[in-house]
Amino acid sequence: MLSRFIPCGANANYANFANYILKFAELVKFVKFALKTLRRGRCIYCLTLILLSCSLSVAAQADTVPESALPVQSMLMLDAGYASIHDSYLTPITYDGIDLGLSLEATRWASRYRWLWQLSVGADYNYVENNAKNNNLQKVMGDISFNMQHAWMGVLHPRLGFSAGPMAQLRAGIVYDAVNSNNPVTVRAHANLGATGMAWFNTHLGRLPVTLRYQAQLPVVGVFFAPEYDESYYEIYLGNHKNLAHLGWWGNRFDMTNYLGADLHVRKVTLRIGYRNRLEHWTVNNLNVHDFTHALVFGISL
Repeated sequence: MLSRFIPCGANANYANFANYILKFAELVKFVKFALKTLRRGRCIYCLTLILLSCSLSVAAQADTVPESALPVQSMLMLDAGYASIHDSYLTPITYDGIDLGLSLEATRWASRYRWLWQLSVGADYNYVENNAKNNNLQKVMGDISFNMQHAWMGVLHPRLGFSAGPMAQLRAGIVYDAVNSNNPVTVRAHANLGATGMAWFNTHLGRLPVTLRYQAQLPVVGVFFAPEYDESYYEIYLGNHKNLAHLGWWGNRFDMTNYLGADLHVRKVTLRIGYRNRLEHWTVNNLNVHDFTHALVFGISL
């Protein structure tokens, strides 16, 4: 019944559902009153006017919250997929295996949907083996990133939005090789400043609201740790701290993270499914590191 009194272009959302119920109740009361006090022809005229007024009011309420706005939420996500690690400090061979990750992402809007900020905290674990299956590397990393993006709502389409802005990232961890007796562990640590951008589109899967999203994170400049070629960590412990910190830029270091997925808004809960790709590459002190992952992402809002 309610759908008869809501225009198709309104695209009502759950936040306004209570208002629709109240307006429907008011409409029923008005019709009962009109049928008792006015002639039938005037009732039809009055009913037409109230329907038009209700439709305009609903449309105005829907416009107060942009259709292209991302939901305000915190999302817990699990990543599972493929990892490849090449670290010439430990071994000249590329190792392949599994990637597992757990992260928490918080997204909030500000300044009437003109700005949004994101905070992401996570950790990931890689277990990779060589082709002969007689050795493995284990990598554990933790990271935290923060960004502030300016949003452009409905520029090309009412349900399409874009945002872009600066980001800061801190990522650190270790890679462990049990077979390498001289240098079994190498430390990974880097802090970056860069840019991030996002595009999203709100649509429906049947009656289910769905938000499609793509986001890229691209560090531009930063500082990262790398020992000298064939320098042991015992030498560093004894006091050889020369040439350990390096300025990272696209000439010696390139990192990028891509995410593509869909958020399924099931009543008050949002379910996420997507794909994440992370690339980390740097070359310094005659050392070469090239890591990348491909993972499926599963998430639920908190």
